[in-house]
Amino acid sequence: MTNSEGTPVTTEVVALQRRTRGPWALAFVKLRRNKAAMASLAVFLLIVLACLSAPLYARWAGVDPFTSTLDAVIQIDGVDVPVMEQSTEGLGLGYTPIGPTWRLGNYFLGADGQGRDVMARLLYGGLNSLRIAGAATIFTLIFGTAIGLVAGYFGGLVDTMLSRFLDVLWAFPIYLLAISLSIVTIAHGIAIGPIVIESGSLWLPIIIIGIVYVPYVARPIRGHVLSLRNSEFVLAAINLGVPGSRILWRDILPNITTTLIVFVPLMLALNMLTESALSFLSIGVQPPAASWGTIIQDGQALLYTRPVVALAPGIAIAISVMALNVFGDGLRDALDPRSKVRLGRE
Repeated sequence: MTNSEGTPVTTEVVALQRRTRGPWALAFVKLRRNKAAMASLAVFLLIVLACLSAPLYARWAGVDPFTSTLDAVIQIDGVDVPVMEQSTEGLGLGYTPIGPTWRLGNYFLGADGQGRDVMARLLYGGLNSLRIAGAATIFTLIFGTAIGLVAGYFGGLVDTMLSRFLDVLWAFPIYLLAISLSIVTIAHGIAIGPIVIESGSLWLPIIIIGIVYVPYVARPIRGHVLSLRNSEFVLAAINLGVPGSRILWRDILPNITTTLIVFVPLMLALNMLTESALSFLSIGVQPPAASWGTIIQDGQALLYTRPVVALAPGIAIAISVMALNVFGDGLRDALDPRSKVRLGRE
């Protein structure tokens, strides 16, 4: 096979040309070839689907993961077994929750200190953790992108004021700032004019986590916009009298889209860790709601008798964060224009 100039073209080159019709198609091909990234995405999606099935699992198992069931009795192999077993250690006082039965729908991971099904609470807790992390990620990306766009494009006094605001937030350690904001708002909630957020609302950790990570998105976006501001196509649009809002929306924002896409899985992982830490300290998700952090706190007193109560959500957090980080690295490599040469060699 030859091209129009008579130069021979191999089958591999033709196939590569068909696959690389555009930058997005090229990125998709590269991402699909990254087996580690695709496997991590599959693992995370399985976790998401499992958490979304929490109401179905609780209904099928016939349990209420938010109500204490200290006197509940279940059947195992036709034998009635109390959920809270009489303690046989020491003086024999007190009760110990039943351990894992490894039977789906029948206290698969056992019970916690209040006789609640750990498996059902694990799924509901994961659902809340994903909700908070996802909403906080959207919050951070929207405000971080807006601040970075305005500061990088307009510069001058606007850039100075916004940059100093970001520096103030940047000066605080992430968890110290999040804990301080949570402690202040956890008792009375937030009331700003007609906007009232109750102390037990999930919006509190969403807003707090979203705020503390704004500088981590705004500063890279600002630097990217500064470089685009001096590019030829932006200077040409300015000289033609195109309004600044139109330039930001039509010319600059599309050029930072890949950066924002890469931020999504990485911010999700960070937000999940932050939410779990706040909930573990009792200043995040409030009872009777559950999250992976609150379940770890519930299992802290059962580490020596029923360690699975604390280990199950801890393992879920570790797997989710690891999967998001691996997928984020693969996504970054796929969207990196400099890696086109690597694809050509492959």
